[in-house]
Amino acid sequence: MPRPEPIVHIVDDEAAIRDSLAMLLRSVGLASRTWSSAQEFLSGYAPGGPACLIVDVRMPGMSGLELQEALRARADPLPVVIVTGHGDVSMAVRAMKNGAADFLEKPFNDQTLLDTVHRALAAAGTAGGAAGGAAAADRTAVAARLNALTPREREVMELVAEGRPNKVVATRLGLSTRTVEVHRAKVMEKMGARSLADLVRMAIAAEVLRP
Repeated sequence: MPRPEPIVHIVDDEAAIRDSLAMLLRSVGLASRTWSSAQEFLSGYAPGGPACLIVDVRMPGMSGLELQEALRARADPLPVVIVTGHGDVSMAVRAMKNGAADFLEKPFNDQTLLDTVHRALAAAGTAGGAAGGAAAADRTAVAARLNALTPREREVMELVAEGRPNKVVATRLGLSTRTVEVHRAKVMEKMGARSLADLVRMAIAAEVLRP
């Protein structure tokens, strides 16, 4: 029996954005289905086959983060990619602690979104045993990167991954804000983190941050 075609669900209250994302996905051969609200998605979505969800944070009624939490409450493993034009540290931490595949701040380039979607679909289509092996490999890789951090960099990473702004980190550690910025940049470089969301994901994988 042929494998079902992967599908990307797009939830956004702006029709122009839904159409633009659907066109981008279609350009690389990915099927999509668009929804105008979180409520509409929850009413019409039926789990089955490899899929992922792209959802905007700020929408009338239920937000993207609330939709993610509703899916988590259902124990639905659908990978969720959160996108927003109004992101902040605490929002990214909340999304990643709830298991988001990624958290992207607008404007993002097309290739970044496509790479994220392909990773999410790959995770959705992975069998349980393979997924467990991949997770173990990820934890091993993250642990090796953590070992490359200095004790001070590790402290900065833990506080940043908790969603603490640089000024708060500086006060906690008795450092200047500029020094925290330098340590934070080194942490991102050594950990190979592309974004704050990526760093939070690594912190969770290494059990530095509890989901």
